[in-house]
Amino acid sequence: MPRVRTAALAAAILGILLAVLAVWAAGPWKDGYRVAERHGDKSGGVQSAVGADGSGNGGTAAGERRITPPVLLPVGVDPAGPAPTDAGVKAILDPLLADKSLGGSTAVSVVDAVTGQPLYGVGADRGATPASTTKIVTAVAALSALPPDMRLTTRVVMGADPGTIVLVGGGDPTLTALDGTQYAGSYAPARLDQLAEATAAALRAAGVTSLKLAYDNSLYSGTAQHPIGPNENIALVVPLTTDEGRVDGKIAEGPGKRVADPSAKAAQQFAQLLARQGIAVNGTPAAGNAPPTGAAGAPTAPGTQLAAVQSPPVPEFVEQMMTASDNDMAEALLRHIAVAKGKPASFEGGEQAVREVLTGLGVNLGALDLNDGSGLDNQNKMPPAVLTQTITLAASPARPELRPTLTGMPIAGFTGTLKDRFDDRGSLAGAGLVRAKTGSLTNVSTLAGLVRDKDGRLLAFAFLADGVKGAPDVARPALDSLATALAGCGCGTPVVAAAG
Repeated sequence: MPRVRTAALAAAILGILLAVLAVWAAGPWKDGYRVAERHGDKSGGVQSAVGADGSGNGGTAAGERRITPPVLLPVGVDPAGPAPTDAGVKAILDPLLADKSLGGSTAVSVVDAVTGQPLYGVGADRGATPASTTKIVTAVAALSALPPDMRLTTRVVMGADPGTIVLVGGGDPTLTALDGTQYAGSYAPARLDQLAEATAAALRAAGVTSLKLAYDNSLYSGTAQHPIGPNENIALVVPLTTDEGRVDGKIAEGPGKRVADPSAKAAQQFAQLLARQGIAVNGTPAAGNAPPTGAAGAPTAPGTQLAAVQSPPVPEFVEQMMTASDNDMAEALLRHIAVAKGKPASFEGGEQAVREVLTGLGVNLGALDLNDGSGLDNQNKMPPAVLTQTITLAASPARPELRPTLTGMPIAGFTGTLKDRFDDRGSLAGAGLVRAKTGSLTNVSTLAGLVRDKDGRLLAFAFLADGVKGAPDVARPALDSLATALAGCGCGTPVVAAAG
């Protein structure tokens, strides 16, 4: 690492530590604004009570304490100095937007996150291509529409036909056939081996050692194929899948080959795991529907639940999706939002549900036109003003349930998709200070998030460059410089032109 970056990052780290210590000394931490308590259930939330409905919260183990960076201090009691001025923001951004690497059609919105007052806009209401900043609105809609203790549950129930069990997909793409350690941080996915172990125990207790296996994908409707077609950035969107449909299951390594039928593979993996537990599966697992869950009765009665495993709660699911920019998780959330709002669990139903949720939150949607929840579709259109409105909502102390949208955003130079950015002279000063969601498609590079300016004022910003010439990485340094300029701006001081 160049010496200049090392020094800048060291200074940024020192600044964060000093700010955290100051906040700690200021008084009790509460409401999730200064300390977020995280409890990771490393067991995958296994349930094995026969007849349980699978809707419980699962167990929790002692978790880690995560300190929220200073940029996320409660904005309702913001101790900052003067509010930013339009002229102050314009003076620092206009020259940087002339950078040719941006392609000349960057749509911009900057707002005061304390008041929601727009400060600067260039095409702020234009429907620009958002790429993965789409995940911001998906996250906010999910956190608003879904209960905070909701977990995505994969179940095994007795089938309608004697001697048959059904593996029921609950829309959790992070269900893993591996050991569960492939995700960074504290995210602990539900594990298929634990589901098999609990299922086998219930079957043995009922005297069953041989059976047939079916799998149920009825939770979702519509096409499973993303509108962009087969692509290594996303699997078929189905309720039952393991390791996001990846051939090798290596989640942390970015795009990878996807299996042709994620559900069939998951069922085959489950059958193999049952065999290791002494339960023989006869024949090849086949698609089928589970019978309705019945009242507790005979252990082998149709619909009796044998076992279930659960994902982490929705807020942790959202954080993981945001930090890693995980497309499969985003599309799963889109469908669960649709279910919660009574819409078809499809791309179209999810988009309708997101619009309904955002409208209910008071967001002016304008030219918003989405085809997915991940932002992979380059036909998506979103005004940057929609992003800054949504980010401001997530930063509001009145909406603490939306906070994981922000805590999941990568930190410049340190985490997620911003780990290897903010590393040149134009953006080094922003390392550790900017928290933002990235977006990248061919000819599109985007960045949207939060930063505190030099006066300590919290600003929400969205930069959507959808006319980039060539690969999106060409424009990334310029976008990083824009966010860094906001961090260094004394935007509350009116700008006076120099004489001469």
